[in-house]
Amino acid sequence: MPPLDHAAAPATTLRQIRQLPGPFALPIIGNAMQVRLPRIHRDVEGWVRRYGPFMRAWFGRTLVLVVADSEAVAAVLRDRPDGFRRPLSSYIVSEEMGGNPGVFLAEGSEWRNQRRMVMAGMAPGAIKAYFPALVTVAQRLQRRWQHAATQGQSIALDGDLKRYTVDIIAGLAFGTEVNTLESGEDVIQRHLDAILPAVARRSLSMLPYWRYVKLPVDRRLDRDVAALDVAVAQLVRQARERMEQDPARRVRPPNLLEAMIAAADEPGSGVNDRAVAGNVLTMLLAGEDTTANTISWIIYLLQRHPHSLAKAREEVRRLAPDVAQFTVAQMDSLDYLGACASEAMRLKPVAPYIPLEALRDTVVGDVAVPAGSMLWCVMRHDSVSDAHFPDAQAFQPERWLEGGEANNKRTAMPFGAGLRTCPGRYLALLEIKIAMAMLLGSFDIAGVDTPDGGEAQELMGFVMSPIGLTMRLARPQ
Repeated sequence: MPPLDHAAAPATTLRQIRQLPGPFALPIIGNAMQVRLPRIHRDVEGWVRRYGPFMRAWFGRTLVLVVADSEAVAAVLRDRPDGFRRPLSSYIVSEEMGGNPGVFLAEGSEWRNQRRMVMAGMAPGAIKAYFPALVTVAQRLQRRWQHAATQGQSIALDGDLKRYTVDIIAGLAFGTEVNTLESGEDVIQRHLDAILPAVARRSLSMLPYWRYVKLPVDRRLDRDVAALDVAVAQLVRQARERMEQDPARRVRPPNLLEAMIAAADEPGSGVNDRAVAGNVLTMLLAGEDTTANTISWIIYLLQRHPHSLAKAREEVRRLAPDVAQFTVAQMDSLDYLGACASEAMRLKPVAPYIPLEALRDTVVGDVAVPAGSMLWCVMRHDSVSDAHFPDAQAFQPERWLEGGEANNKRTAMPFGAGLRTCPGRYLALLEIKIAMAMLLGSFDIAGVDTPDGGEAQELMGFVMSPIGLTMRLARPQ
């Protein structure tokens, strides 16, 4: 997307953000009283249905261009990192919390340097080398759920699936054994559970009160951040000691942390140990809730659609029946299960919006966007529209199989688009398939329950999650 050239502007007059339709805004606070943070994504989606895919809103005194047209959103995402960045306020929040923001928030040359380092440890070939460790964690989850099934206990999906993803990511990232599934609470998970809500709350706050006065919740957050920084710094030091004692680890790093250190030590990398530590934290922050919540949504949607559940279960029990014998080839062969994941991410994206800031004068759709403008990219609008998917509100995994109609990848973009597509995409999909194949191959799902017995409600925090899902299992018939 080229910079806006006024001399060569198109014949059609460009619209200005202020001229776009949008909800009535009050002085100073704008539209703040019309949204609720726990469901802000749904409130903005409601605005889009009323005012159209290009609209304006005021978040406090900040004018925001809300974009829900999938082609325009895809073009914006492809214009990163040169044309758009995550809002400076998000970067400042991260810096205030005492850590390097990592590749998730880094920009420009800093992002390019860190991206190379992270991709060294997140490439499919590297993840495949870690595959036995992923299966080991899945077997722990299987034993935990076997106990629950035997005792007739309901399983809290949020807690168990976060333990599953933390054990995988921490093991890959640190190269040390982390076993929250069987040994109970882990210090890393405890601090993450405190930090993630704070990141979301502060990033959307109109008044950064914590810069002037610290409430008890802010002082607890400071302690959590400090403790996590110490733990990660110690892990980086331990990894360097292992690499010094065994130089072969530098040539063939056995884990993500050592792969990033080796890449950082390359001449001209532009990356130091602080960036390494920041990206270790980023992998944990970005990989814990996102994958765990996606698995929860898949389980919930399959349980509500028995025909799809039966097809997924039949595929798993035919192609990958024994978790102890799982192979990468088996996971790659589970096409219908992969389609279930794609359909769940279309209907229930864990990142239903992406806030961005324009770095230069540009054009989005037919709207002039001056440098410094704030954008709110709505990721779930066209993806649930009948204009793009027949019977779009229905859960139909078949649409993602060969010959299905879901061929427009720009419409549903759960991992983003362009150069800044999520580097952990392959790992996340593999984690999802392993967990779901273990579940469907080892158990029958007796029920998935919500707190009020109705449809699962969405909660927007650091990512979008279902509220309070529990699962009941039975041994397979």
